[in-house]
Amino acid sequence: MSQARQAYNNGDYEKAHKIWLTQAEKGNPEAQAWLGSLYANGDGVDVDDKNALSWYEKAAEQGYSMAQANVGAMYFMGQGADKNVDKAIKWLSAAAENGDVNGLFNLAVIYTKGEEVDINLERAAELYQQAAEQGHYPSQSRLGYMYAHGQGVKKDRIKAYLWLSLAAQHGIGTALNELESIVKSMSAEEKAMGATLSEQWRNKTGANTMQVAMQPTPSN
Repeated sequence: MSQARQAYNNGDYEKAHKIWLTQAEKGNPEAQAWLGSLYANGDGVDVDDKNALSWYEKAAEQGYSMAQANVGAMYFMGQGADKNVDKAIKWLSAAAENGDVNGLFNLAVIYTKGEEVDINLERAAELYQQAAEQGHYPSQSRLGYMYAHGQGVKKDRIKAYLWLSLAAQHGIGTALNELESIVKSMSAEEKAMGATLSEQWRNKTGANTMQVAMQPTPSN
């Protein structure tokens, strides 16, 4: 498997595909997930969403969380199969239960917007929180916004400052704009408390290596 990853990183997709295919056919979920990635992104092969979904699903059924998140995203967007919100939620929920940040985030987005499901801001906030605590910047931004406006959580300027500042330092423009807005209404004491919390969380998540999705999942 390490040879396949090295080949992939070197741009030798043909070699990576050959190794992963051999392992995937033996039932290795990581290899199955990476084959799905190759077909989803067109790395060394033609883009083939149906084939990508098939390999992702094989890995997902074995509990491979990154694949579960991508299966859920593809069903939600109707990529590789007809759109199926029930299947999307099933797989995103499985990924979320396994702590996958993309699963957590995309499931939260669905509950925030209420697309073909009932809006559930409380549940969305819980999911964003779990991903935010793993250092997922978009989730930190969304969570900060919810604290700033009291959506799904009790309005809390200090917690809003915490999550928005963490997201803003990584280039999330909407977080920076929201942070600038909320700072205007904060007392000096609140700002100091927010800054202290931010520093504490920055130390917690700074060494946390972000899991990179093999296929970007929908975030809007």
